[in-house]
Amino acid sequence: MKEALNELSRAALEDIGKADSLDHLNELQIRFLGRKGELTSVMARMRDLAPEERPEIGKVANEVKDRISEAIGRKIETLAQAEKGLRLVREALDVTRPGRAPFQGGLHPLTIVIREILDIFRGLGFVVAEGREVELEYYNFEALNIPADHPARDMQDTFYVAPGTVLRTHTSPVQVRVMESQRPPVRIVAPGKVYRCDSDVTHSPMFHQVEGLLVDRGISFADLKGVLHSFLRLYYGPDTGVRFRPSFFPFTEPSAEVDIQCVLCRGKGCRVCKNTGWLEILGSGMVDPAVYGFVGYDPDEVQGFAFGLGVERIAMLKYGIDDIRLFYENDLRFLAHFG
Repeated sequence: MKEALNELSRAALEDIGKADSLDHLNELQIRFLGRKGELTSVMARMRDLAPEERPEIGKVANEVKDRISEAIGRKIETLAQAEKGLRLVREALDVTRPGRAPFQGGLHPLTIVIREILDIFRGLGFVVAEGREVELEYYNFEALNIPADHPARDMQDTFYVAPGTVLRTHTSPVQVRVMESQRPPVRIVAPGKVYRCDSDVTHSPMFHQVEGLLVDRGISFADLKGVLHSFLRLYYGPDTGVRFRPSFFPFTEPSAEVDIQCVLCRGKGCRVCKNTGWLEILGSGMVDPAVYGFVGYDPDEVQGFAFGLGVERIAMLKYGIDDIRLFYENDLRFLAHFG
């Protein structure tokens, strides 16, 4: 009986020493010390012993139980320390390493193009002027020589906010307000959002314009051509072809559309330029003398020119984009190309 208990003790201690997890130890504890475990099975044979032998065997059995329990306890502590060490290694933090930089977004392509345009015009001596997007009809139409019965009103597809109040259809009202507030010379560019009831692959109900105005003594159409030639060749390259075509705008006379040599086919003709070799890029003209009457300028003393370009069109040509709606869908895959 004593030998059986000692053999049980040796077997238990050996298995406990080999245990490699807390789950394994739990199984060994049940196997050796559980209600139906091996020690219980050995102890059940005590009823076959002589009464005088039982105390001694009981003492040995208790010692065996204590040794096994202590061995399990020590092994638990050893495994716990080992697990803690592994966890510390896995979770180690090197405080000397540089921190993880936060994600930085990029500029929207329209923002990039607007900044590039404004930088060029600043270099040509213009200053940036901004104005309100909700505008009075007077400044959006009447003061620009577009009376209520003028057919050009139908071309604007205007959003009306309230009677006499609109979402501006161009940034030209900024020019009128600047002329109201200062005497010549005036040399400004007015960037900003404009709104029209139009939406397809080449039009958006909200889009961006940059319009320019120069008013001073002795300004001629030659000055207008010089400024626009300089801008377009600075933006698209010194070899860019530029041409002017007669056109009509209510607030300029004479007026002209400005084309550039197609930036994709270099004038050879392609689908984008409809095989003409040219792309319409902006509208321009000499300020109609009637406009000066709304701002108190004397048309016999000062002359000026104005021009306007669509930022989205510039960006579409620059980046080869064929659908204006891509600028406003906030698709990160699209925007990531410009970061």
